[in-house]
Amino acid sequence: MTDLAAFAHGLPKAELHLHLEGTLEPELKFALAARNGIDLDETTVEEVRATYDFTDLTSFLAVYYPAMRVLQTADDFHDLAWAYLQKAAAQGVVHAEMFFDPQAHTGRGVPFDTVITGYRRAVVRAQDELGISAELILCFLRDFSADYAMATLMEALPYKAWIVGVGLDSDERDNPPTKFAEVFARAKAEGFFLTMHCDIDQIGSIDNIRAVIEEIGVDRIDHGTNIVEDPALVALAKERGLGFTTCPVSNSFVTAQMKSDEIVSLLNEGLKVTVNSDDPAYFGGYVGDNYVALAEHAGLGAADLVRLAINSFEASWLTASRRADFIARVRDYAAENGVAVPQ
Repeated sequence: MTDLAAFAHGLPKAELHLHLEGTLEPELKFALAARNGIDLDETTVEEVRATYDFTDLTSFLAVYYPAMRVLQTADDFHDLAWAYLQKAAAQGVVHAEMFFDPQAHTGRGVPFDTVITGYRRAVVRAQDELGISAELILCFLRDFSADYAMATLMEALPYKAWIVGVGLDSDERDNPPTKFAEVFARAKAEGFFLTMHCDIDQIGSIDNIRAVIEEIGVDRIDHGTNIVEDPALVALAKERGLGFTTCPVSNSFVTAQMKSDEIVSLLNEGLKVTVNSDDPAYFGGYVGDNYVALAEHAGLGAADLVRLAINSFEASWLTASRRADFIARVRDYAAENGVAVPQ
């Protein structure tokens, strides 16, 4: 490991764009299948990884959702989240805001309570055993109806204390943010933070980004680097202090350039752009690996990585005092490693 890679992995950071279901490593998939008596088409880890041949969002989702059938019990969901949180801790994560997709489970007969209680146990355990603070973000699947999303929101309300915000993911084609405007308005009224996926290079990307900012009124945007196509929107996002949760390694599966130019441009313009791992079991890189990949591809130095780490807390949904404490840890780490970062 190079000095910069070691620095990047040890750098205290928040992860804000992480799908728990996207952390299902092949080894755990086999273990859960055996536990639950589920026959898999694949017989080896290598065969599983051979199916990870993605050229766009649609081809990824075609592999992603069927794999979830091994998740059946609260213990399964706990074990999935716990495995991720241990890996995250080893890559410098001290705070995580993690997506989960309840409809991907309730739609196949797994109760909402089973999903969230399993995940919640891992959140509590991570604080106690790893010193990581973690929150859950409920994502609606945009290729289902708005009515189903609203019903899922209503089902989540008894668990409000365990859910920090709501998001929107899955296939963006023909499923614009405005389809879910009423759902997100209700979620905001209930006190949830709001974020939405605006995936890279989709049909109507810039219109969807404009909608989430001007009509939905989100607190963060997931991916969203196509905003560079409209300087006025960039200025508005900066004015509102919106965070952008970019994912360089997963970008590289659907574009040759991992959007490094756009990420660095937004960083240098002073937007709260962050680096995250998205679905690391499928794309082969956890968050520290994403910092390293971006640094190597874009020629970033240690001070740039510190800026990204500070942004990860600035864009988080932590309280102001906790956010300040974490940023102080980042600055202390930088100073200990001889990295000068402007105040």
